[in-house]
Amino acid sequence: MRRNWAARLRHVTIDGLRAVVLENERLRVTVVPDKGGDVVEFLHKPTDTDFVWLSPQGLRSPRDHLQGAADDVAQFADHYEGGWQEVFPSGGAPSEYRGARLAQHGEVSGLPWECEVAADSEKEVAVRLRVRTRRLPYAVEKVFRLRSGAVALEIEGRATNESGLPLHAMWGQHIVYGLPFLRPGATIRLPEGVTVIPHESAIGPGGRRVQAGGPWQWPVVPADGGGETDLSVVPERGAPSDIVYLTGFDEGWYEISGDIGMRVEWDATLLPYLWMWHELGASTGYPWWGRVYTVGLEPFSSMPTDGLAAAVANGTALTLDPHETKELRLRAEVLA
Repeated sequence: MRRNWAARLRHVTIDGLRAVVLENERLRVTVVPDKGGDVVEFLHKPTDTDFVWLSPQGLRSPRDHLQGAADDVAQFADHYEGGWQEVFPSGGAPSEYRGARLAQHGEVSGLPWECEVAADSEKEVAVRLRVRTRRLPYAVEKVFRLRSGAVALEIEGRATNESGLPLHAMWGQHIVYGLPFLRPGATIRLPEGVTVIPHESAIGPGGRRVQAGGPWQWPVVPADGGGETDLSVVPERGAPSDIVYLTGFDEGWYEISGDIGMRVEWDATLLPYLWMWHELGASTGYPWWGRVYTVGLEPFSSMPTDGLAAAVANGTALTLDPHETKELRLRAEVLA
């Protein structure tokens, strides 16, 4: 039954792409099955705060990419609307694994997913999304669930190796925050005992925020060029681009807060790393052009952001045995 109250859902079209809206009295979450199952809206209705960052280029269909040179980075970046992506089976830069060439952030974020209603009542709504990767023999599934009265989105993920061979994978949640929620001075909280592993090299031409080396203890770490920087405080526009890897989680959670906040919880035994990405306007070339002010806090199975081959080489890649399924649970809750 169609409802305009309690928990409800709608099937809609956004910029020509199939989307589904899960809504209750306090939250509205929009998911785009036609484009990776991306979350493109996470709106706290009482304060009119949307937690997902939307890029200046907006939502674009990967099917409309008819011009331009073939490029394993552009395949992701040209259609990156911000929001929240599932990353599987490779994270970060293009990589080759056992003869399969994997583009930026793997396969599933650029594929259309099947979508079906898993629950539809006044108490809760849920949709189940499914996709098969095309270059590796994996099946991936995720369920988005929203309960009446809740300020939390629940996600249940499954990844299955459909072959008779053991295979590797990287699995991550590419969650980014931006204006108007994200402001200079916003704070990030993590559990005690977390350590910071800098990326091996700078990711932008303007230097880096964190000194190479480490690992360092969260949150105050040596700054590139001398002194210290506090990673728990979001810096002003123009601060250097950087990515670091946070690990040592007994429990997987973080909180990011300004006037209002978000708490994300996940299974740290499956995703033991949190990628922390800063793109704050310092990158003036492709694809950002100085227009971006965003921080990513991305639970991941593996590191670094150099693709699956690098994660296999350093021993952080997931191993899925023949026909094995790994399951993941996440929860994203508004702190008001």
